[in-house]
Amino acid sequence: MTGDRIFNVLFLCTGNSARSIMAEAILNRAGAGRFQAYSAGSTPRGEIHSYAADFLRNQNYALDSLRSKSWEEFSAPGAPAMDFVFTVCDDAAKETCPVWPGQPMTAHWGVPDPAAVEGSEAEKRFAFADTFRMLNTRIEIFVNLPLQRLDKLALQKRLDDIAGATKTPENA
Repeated sequence: MTGDRIFNVLFLCTGNSARSIMAEAILNRAGAGRFQAYSAGSTPRGEIHSYAADFLRNQNYALDSLRSKSWEEFSAPGAPAMDFVFTVCDDAAKETCPVWPGQPMTAHWGVPDPAAVEGSEAEKRFAFADTFRMLNTRIEIFVNLPLQRLDKLALQKRLDDIAGATKTPENA
């Protein structure tokens, strides 16, 4: 992985309404033109979760280009070739994470689904803020990797290690 080319990154999740949408927005900003992020879901909800949209707006992210869509768009003819594919769904037994075929570098960066949190409005909104924090930490580490100096094996190890970057002792 060398040169000054732009790397295409796909974030996958089940509903493509919160976690993967947030990751797309974060990487498109943090990647500073070195990365083009996309997001998709195995069973997209068809809209961005209102709390995710509110949180991103409050952080000055533009929502114009964000939409909930199927991962099948990225396997269609003419779709951009992906360099990286990250699943961001958590490890809950009831949740289905799509598997991406092909040659991109992949890693599972699962985070809990903030849309599944029950409780007060404050607790729900905190869950979205916490999800954003976890994704932002991982993406900041990712964009600072020396991609041009890592071979595929070393890069894969680093991508896998990023998943643990935001784990607390309780969920490690």
